[in-house]
Amino acid sequence: MTDLPAARRLLHQAPATCYDVVVLTYDDRLVRRKRLVTAHDEGFLVDLPEVTNLDTVWGFELEDGRCIQVLAAEEPVLEITGPDLARYAWHIGNRHTPCQVEPGRLVIRADHVLEAMLRQLGAGVVAKTEPFAPEVGAYGMGRPMGHDHGPDAGHGHKHVHFHSSHRHDDDEDEPDPAAEA
Repeated sequence: MTDLPAARRLLHQAPATCYDVVVLTYDDRLVRRKRLVTAHDEGFLVDLPEVTNLDTVWGFELEDGRCIQVLAAEEPVLEITGPDLARYAWHIGNRHTPCQVEPGRLVIRADHVLEAMLRQLGAGVVAKTEPFAPEVGAYGMGRPMGHDHGPDAGHGHKHVHFHSSHRHDDDEDEPDPAAEA
């Protein structure tokens, strides 16, 4: 395997010519400093000033001017269809799960717990293998970060749940210090 020059800058549009491609999973498309390997087995260093979501870029320009395109790799996903896509999307978003939104379908990474929940809600769910390119953050940057919402999650922050006209805190049995003041 040979090494190419380092990536000099990100490209947001396709250049006139493309030297090679790098095929990356959803997780691998979030980088700051990493050695990547092209489809033709040539490595190059990416060294960006901050963590970057490559879903919003076309590719890289190397120090010698050659361009490498970033492509989404095929990975196990679930295709969600049905009459109530907005409702299914709400439940997916409520679990901080990355979701690819398209006309007539939603796509999430394969997850047996979410699959069971969506089927219970009446969604059609089909396991597939295809590139996964979910929605980026509201401002075109970042990513949703999933985490467990189980009863023993213990992950350092509190969730507040609203039900019709009242609210419940995860730790509602504990006294509220502000209420005692």
